[in-house]
Amino acid sequence: MTAIIDFLNTIFWGYVLIYGLLAVGIYFTIRLGFIQILHFGEMFRCVLGSRATDKDGISPFQALTVSLASRVGTGNIAGVAVAITLGGPGAIFWMWMVALVGMATAYAESTLAQLYKEHGPGGMYRGGPAFYIKKGLGQGWLAAIFAVTLIVTFGLIFNAVQSNSIAEAASGAFGLNKAVVGIAVAVLSALIIFGGIPQIARVAEFMVPFMAGAYLLAAAWVMIANITEVPGVFGHIIASAFGWQEAVGGAAGGIAAAMMNGVKRGLFSNEAGMGSAPNIAAVAVPVPHHPSSQGFVQALGVFIDTLMVCSATAVMILLSGAVPSAELTGVALTQAALTEHFGGFGQTFVAVAIFFFAFTSIIGNYAYAENAMVFLGHNHMTGVVVLRVAVIAMVIWGAIQKVQTVFDFADASMGLMATINLFAIVALSGTITYVTRDYLNQRAAGRDPTFRVSDHPEIAPGVNPLIWK
Repeated sequence: MTAIIDFLNTIFWGYVLIYGLLAVGIYFTIRLGFIQILHFGEMFRCVLGSRATDKDGISPFQALTVSLASRVGTGNIAGVAVAITLGGPGAIFWMWMVALVGMATAYAESTLAQLYKEHGPGGMYRGGPAFYIKKGLGQGWLAAIFAVTLIVTFGLIFNAVQSNSIAEAASGAFGLNKAVVGIAVAVLSALIIFGGIPQIARVAEFMVPFMAGAYLLAAAWVMIANITEVPGVFGHIIASAFGWQEAVGGAAGGIAAAMMNGVKRGLFSNEAGMGSAPNIAAVAVPVPHHPSSQGFVQALGVFIDTLMVCSATAVMILLSGAVPSAELTGVALTQAALTEHFGGFGQTFVAVAIFFFAFTSIIGNYAYAENAMVFLGHNHMTGVVVLRVAVIAMVIWGAIQKVQTVFDFADASMGLMATINLFAIVALSGTITYVTRDYLNQRAAGRDPTFRVSDHPEIAPGVNPLIWK
């Protein structure tokens, strides 16, 4: 089994996804006319358009914070440090580049999720890749495979990984027993996820801005305190990205190492194209009432995750005296860097940040899995209840275990999930382009964009006319 999993991960992450995610990002960037750059301001307009919710869904801002809850995890702390260790400072530049093209992919998949959404149990909106694969492409069997892989990967195993990160950090910083930490995290998680997606959205709406804001403020303070060195750090990043400057510490050096590690860590962090964030994008009540508006919201999520939070970690590391090496990498490197900046409080700050980043990832990941379970269960809530119990069990298990094969299996499962999603959004790219053109034409005409499927008889079949009436 280990050999099979290793082989699948080599195929998915060594060939298919590293190049496939980049290629799809570039494809949508060009086909949609550099939408993430030329219409960057539209992202903020769609997020801030309304904070209101109704019985059918959550607000655009809540959808953004839930997706950020999942995107912004331990990878923003440990993953960035690993990228710098293996690829040098130049890896950060390539993380930025993959985020820029990934914003177009995130826009595309979340626009589709909105377009093909349905009413689920209690009337709440449900949607995501499983829905647009079945309704847009007519491939129900492929949609079912996607839903199963999403539940296994995000709902179960990745939540065990996040719980493990919290337990490790709490044990290292405060000497707490890992089993006790796991039970405590499980209880907190249960209080939220048993309230369903509306409860998750309400918690994320307050917790995510707090955690991201505190982390970015810490980075801002470090930059202000070392303001004379900041230009040199950014110059170092760019120079290393193109091999103009030798990497230091444990980095392999060279443009190839910088590019590969930056691309990998960027893709893992922002999740653009993975098919995860569209599951919560579909639950939102869009403002304006058009599928494209949620595409813009989730594109902004990629920007915040990588170009802001990941960059904050990178700057704090590169402005410190901590030298990356084979021994000093991951969380240890970030802790060493913040200890340089904040003294003994630095290690505690990282431990607290890991708790918030990982805990919000647990509830965000669960929200994705619930949508997939609703798809498989055909609106019956029994499967959702079983999923909630399984998630709590995995949180406890993850805190006390380290089974690398299981975590590697999650990578293989996510690889299959992402491959299916990339195929689907490229196959439906004509629909994405059509909907996008409709939105931008209405904006150009000075109107608030509105989508009615009856006005577009040529749109792909499968769109619910009662939702887009």
